[in-house]
Amino acid sequence: MDMLTSVEFWIAVGQIIMIDILLGGDNAVVIALACRKLPAEQRRLGILWGTAGAIALRVVLIFFALQLLAIPFLKIVGALLLVWIGVKLLLPEHEGEGHASIEGSDRLWGAVKTVIVADFVMSVDNVIAIAGAAESSGTGHGMALVIFGVLVSIPIIVWGSQLVLKLMDRYPVIITAGGMLLGWIAGTMAVSDLVFADPNSFPGFPKLAQSDALRLGAGVAGALLVLAIGRLWGARAAKAARPAAAPAQPAAPASQGMARCVLLAVDGSEQSLRAAQRVIDLRRSLLDAAGMQVHLLNVQRPVSRDVASFVASQSLDEYHRERSEAALAASRTALDGAGVSYTAHQRVGSPGPTIAEAAASLGCDLIVMGARGLGSNTAALLGSVAHSAIEAATVPVLVVK
Repeated sequence: MDMLTSVEFWIAVGQIIMIDILLGGDNAVVIALACRKLPAEQRRLGILWGTAGAIALRVVLIFFALQLLAIPFLKIVGALLLVWIGVKLLLPEHEGEGHASIEGSDRLWGAVKTVIVADFVMSVDNVIAIAGAAESSGTGHGMALVIFGVLVSIPIIVWGSQLVLKLMDRYPVIITAGGMLLGWIAGTMAVSDLVFADPNSFPGFPKLAQSDALRLGAGVAGALLVLAIGRLWGARAAKAARPAAAPAQPAAPASQGMARCVLLAVDGSEQSLRAAQRVIDLRRSLLDAAGMQVHLLNVQRPVSRDVASFVASQSLDEYHRERSEAALAASRTALDGAGVSYTAHQRVGSPGPTIAEAAASLGCDLIVMGARGLGSNTAALLGSVAHSAIEAATVPVLVVK
């Protein structure tokens, strides 16, 4: 019971919970989709049994991963994999190529089987990251950490997945922090590999005095490495996805009342409502208000290729459509109440570049969207949908804070 009073223990528990929440969002999508066709009275049982089987399987996999980390060089390999996983978190998402024919089962054990098999296939990143966090904690209670952390985080993933996904959409800094956390764990894990820490293991390799200062420096270096690579590759991907400029004449700024086709990008947040109100005010300020077209857009982030391999495209389309309709609802009400006619659109992709692409394809001369009010440097560093839209857009972007 001494471990429960250890600061290191609780720090490691917090790391495991955060890792599972960040990397387990896709698992929650599979659970929801696999059980959606079950009768109402069986849906809860399907989620419970499927989650219980996934937890048991996850703990077994992590147990073996912890044993493997005691082999020389495998911590270094694991650290490199964690860096890659962290970088992938920071990169723009792309919809998986191709979908399986698996849909939500209308039989309880069919849904449970789908959940367990999918979790097994999709858990490689979770297993490596959690094993690394537990082993790098230095508490000597690796399996206790794993079991405790997984038991706490799985219910959050299953029943709080919608809240978690909304928070990550609205505050990309959560994803950035998660990627940097994986880099931190990678750095601390790499320098503690036996080839660096054990004088009797591979004498030809330089030995590092294992200390708090070494782990701190390695952790900071790993976190910054993930952030730097992720931002560099993300900028290149955004540049490659930037739509070509339209041959038409540049649009005049909205302040001159010359915007004739406006794209209103919303995510269901309070800032989106303020952006909708700005469009309403803009339309009222025009002498020929009816001549201004309004396109209302919500962009859903795509699920990973792993999820796409387990879920039929029709089920994913329904999932994205339901979430998109919920995000559009408040802005629809505001526009309808003000008598503003509009055309609604739903797309799936990385939000910033997809908003810019939609504006180009719809012939819009102005994008209006909400933002949290981060400074330009902070937005570029931590990740901001508005910042990435401005970077990719070929028309003016009016950001409402």
